Amino acid sequence: MSNVARTRAPSRLPARTVARYAAGSLGTGGYATLPGLVLTYFLTDNLGVAALLAGVIVTAAKVWDVIIDPLIGAASDRQLARTGSRRGLMVVGGFTLPLFFALTFAVPPVFGPVAGAICVLLAFLATATAFSLFQVPYVALPAELTSSYDERTRLLSWRVIVLTAAILLFGAGGPELRALTGDPVTGYLLMGVVAGITIGIGMLIASRTADAAAQRIAAAGVPSDAAAGVASAPAGIRAQYAAGIDVLRRSAPFRALLATFLLQALATGTMLAGAQYVATWVLRSEGAVTFLFLALVGPALVATPLWQWLSLRIGKERAFGFATVLFLVAAFTITGAIWAPGAWVYASVAVAGIAYAGLQALPMAMLPDVISHDERVSGRGHAGTFTGVWTAGETIGFALGASTVALVLAATGYVSRVATETVTQPDAAITGIVVCFSILPALLLLLSLTTLAGYRLRRSDIDGAAEADTDARAAG
Repeated sequence: MSNVARTRAPSRLPARTVARYAAGSLGTGGYATLPGLVLTYFLTDNLGVAALLAGVIVTAAKVWDVIIDPLIGAASDRQLARTGSRRGLMVVGGFTLPLFFALTFAVPPVFGPVAGAICVLLAFLATATAFSLFQVPYVALPAELTSSYDERTRLLSWRVIVLTAAILLFGAGGPELRALTGDPVTGYLLMGVVAGITIGIGMLIASRTADAAAQRIAAAGVPSDAAAGVASAPAGIRAQYAAGIDVLRRSAPFRALLATFLLQALATGTMLAGAQYVATWVLRSEGAVTFLFLALVGPALVATPLWQWLSLRIGKERAFGFATVLFLVAAFTITGAIWAPGAWVYASVAVAGIAYAGLQALPMAMLPDVISHDERVSGRGHAGTFTGVWTAGETIGFALGASTVALVLAATGYVSRVATETVTQPDAAITGIVVCFSILPALLLLLSLTTLAGYRLRRSDIDGAAEADTDARAAG
C-alpha cells in the first residue's frame, strides 16, 4: 500500500534535466526570431528584392518545413523504437544549422536581386531542414520526461523563460551585431555566423535531454509498447502523412489546441515580421527595433512564473485564455501609432510581453497532456507524429505572418531599396505597417479564443489517468 501511495506522486524532474531542456530554446528562440525579424527586411532593404518576392521566398522555406515535419516526426518515432532515444536527429540538426544559417545572410548585394534571392532561398531551405531535425523530436520530449500535469508546466515554463531571454538576445543583439561593422554586407554576415553558432550550441545541449527521456521510458517498460506502435504502422511516406491526418481526426483536444496555436503563431509572426519596419518607418529609427524587443521580452521574463502560478490554481486552459485576451487588448492599442507615433508604443508592447509569456508556456505545457491522453486510446509510439504536425502548424503560422506583411507592403506601395539607399515611403505603406503590428494580430487573437473554447482536457483528466496507470503497474 505504501509503495503504491509513493508512486502516485510523479517524481520531480531533476534541475539539470530542466536546465538542459530549457537550453534548447536558444535554438528555437534564435531561429524563430532573427529570420522572422530581419530576413524579409534583409531581402527588401539590402538586396533590393521586391516586397512580394521577398514574401514568396520566406513562405517557400516555411512550406518546405510543413512538408518535412510530419516525415521527421515519423522518423523520430522509429528512431525511438529502434534505439530507445530521439537524440540522433537532434544532434544532426545541431551540427548542421550554424553553417546554413550563416550562409543565409552571407549573400552580398552585388549578386543582384534575382541571384541574391535564389541564394537566400536555397540557404534558408537547408537551415529550415536542420532546424526541423532538432525541433520535432525536441517538442516530443516533455510527454516522455514526466506524466505530471504540473511538472510539465514547470518544465515548459523554464523553457519559455530561456525562450524569452533568447528573443531578447537575438532580437536586440542581432541588429546590434549587424551594425557593429558599419557595413551592411559584413554586418549581416557577422550576425549570421555568431547567431548560428549560438543556436547550434543550445540545440546540442538540449539533445542530451533525450537520454533522460529514454531512461524514464526504459524504467517504465515503454520501449516495447513504442516499438509495437511504430512497427504496426506503414513506413511509407504516404502512410506517414496519413498518420498525421489520423491524429488530427481522432484527437479533438489536439485539433482545438493546434488551431489556437496556429492562429496565435500567425498573429505573433505578423508582429515579428513587422517590427523592423515599425522601427524604421514609424518610430523613425532602425535601431528602435532593439528597444521594441526590450519592451517585449523584459516583462515576459518576469511574467512566465506568474502564468505558471496562475495555471496551478485555475488550470492551464483558463490561464491561456486570460493571456490571449491581454495580448489582444495590448496589440489593438498600438493602432494609435497611425495618427500619433511615439515612445508610448513601448508601453503597449510591454503589456503584450507579459501576455506573450503565457501564450508560449501554456500551450506548450498542454501539448504533452494531449499526447498522453491519446496514448490511452491509441497506444504509445505516436508522440513524434503529434509533434511533427504541431511543428508544421506553428511553421505555417509564422510563414503566413511574414507573407501577410509582405502582401500588405506590396498592396500599400512600399518602396524597396538597396543597402543604404535613401527612399521615401508613401503614407499608405506606413499605415499598412502599423496595421500589421496591431489590428491584424488583435483580430487573429480574437478568433483564437473561439478555437480555444473547444479544448476540453482538465487537470483531472491527466493526473487521474496517471494514477490509474500507476495502480495498473503496481497490481501487475
